[in-house]
Amino acid sequence: RYEEREDFTVVMQPFFRNTLLPLDSNGKPDLSFFAADCFHFSVRGYAEMAMALWNNMLEPVGKKQTYNNFTHDRSKLKCPNPEKPFLSTLRNSGFRSSDLNSEKTKPSVPYWAVIVAAVAGVLVGSL
Repeated sequence: RYEEREDFTVVMQPFFRNTLLPLDSNGKPDLSFFAADCFHFSVRGYAEMAMALWNNMLEPVGKKQTYNNFTHDRSKLKCPNPEKPFLSTLRNSGFRSSDLNSEKTKPSVPYWAVIVAAVAGVLVGSL
């Protein structure tokens, strides 16, 4: 949708795709990354996610890190450099229009299958 625009882009940042639950020294979940409800992040957890997101924005498309290692180490924070002083997009990562079109695929489930499944679910639920 935005591939041809010069003034706007959308880039997926996959830093959370393969992230594992952080563990403490005993091999148990490290609860210091989570709030009291054990669902939302704590300040420490949000700091880790913010660093991972920032690093992802500086990595070129196609070479973005898909996990966060929760090391709580500020030295892993990446900085722009003189060669690439900008956030990475499809265009400045070296992808051409033909590369973008080859990545487009048809949905794996046809739209009508979703409608049929929803109607069937309602019928079964009403029985």
